[in-house]
Amino acid sequence: MPVSINLDIETGLQVVFFLSILGAILAVVIGIQSIRSGSKLMFFRKRQVLVMRGWRNIALAVVLAGVAFSLNRYAEPAIYRVFPPSPTITLTPTITLTPTVTLTPTVTLTPTITLTPQFSPTPMLPADYEKKFTSQITPGANSVFSSLLFSRKIEGNLPVEPLLDFVNPVDHLYGTFSYDKMVDGSQWTALWIRSGEVVCEETKPWDGGTGGYGFTDCFLPSVKWQPGDYEVQVFLGPQYISGGKFTVSGNAATSTRTPIPSRTPAPTISRIPSKTQAPILSASPWPADTRQPTVTSQATVTLQGGLVPDVLIITVTGTPPSGFIP
Repeated sequence: MPVSINLDIETGLQVVFFLSILGAILAVVIGIQSIRSGSKLMFFRKRQVLVMRGWRNIALAVVLAGVAFSLNRYAEPAIYRVFPPSPTITLTPTITLTPTVTLTPTVTLTPTITLTPQFSPTPMLPADYEKKFTSQITPGANSVFSSLLFSRKIEGNLPVEPLLDFVNPVDHLYGTFSYDKMVDGSQWTALWIRSGEVVCEETKPWDGGTGGYGFTDCFLPSVKWQPGDYEVQVFLGPQYISGGKFTVSGNAATSTRTPIPSRTPAPTISRIPSKTQAPILSASPWPADTRQPTVTSQATVTLQGGLVPDVLIITVTGTPPSGFIP
């Protein structure tokens, strides 16, 4: 199947120019190789032939280089002298539509009611949160945040399977973003909002460095993730810098209360009466009796015939002292 190629003069000359340059380079390479090969031969005749062939190739390269130079410099003007270019047709509109009747309004209505939008297109940080600022560093004017991506978990501050619609049960969500040209110590705030009510918040001085990846998270009991549209607003100082929206669908989990067991009164401990020690009887000494026995009679011993009586009877009269045993 024949293929037709339409080339203009300029394009054709450029093709010939590049082919000439390529031919000159090949001729130089082949000529140098031929001269080197001939110089290594032992036979004079063959060496002479190869060297001459190499110089002819080098001469051909010089000619091709001259042709390429001439084509690039003089060929196109010379060809245009022989074949002058045809003028380019310029389309000129022939019909100009002119309106004939101009309607001039006779009554100008002046609006009497000015509608004030209830919501500002740019979120504003509530004044209550500005009172919580602890940083004294002015945020950088060139700081930038990307839009937030939402997921159930993250790895290395990057989202894992980001979604825009989460199905209950939900308990912990992350909003990840990239940032650049931040200043450590500047105050930043993230608000998680549902139906105009803040459900999660954080505001603190920035400590993530100049650039990288960061996140804000919201951890709530499953019963508090009600279905609806949620929005996360990120502020740098009091200025809104980034945000994102997502949806929670499905009914929130219901809390199941475990009945608290009633207290059983502890048994009353009856005290056992303590033993009363028996009184210790201390023996008191008998009173000393100072009475002395009274001797009322005296025994008279009569020794007869130098005999010693077998029994000597002594009679003592009177009351003996207490404790005396006769």
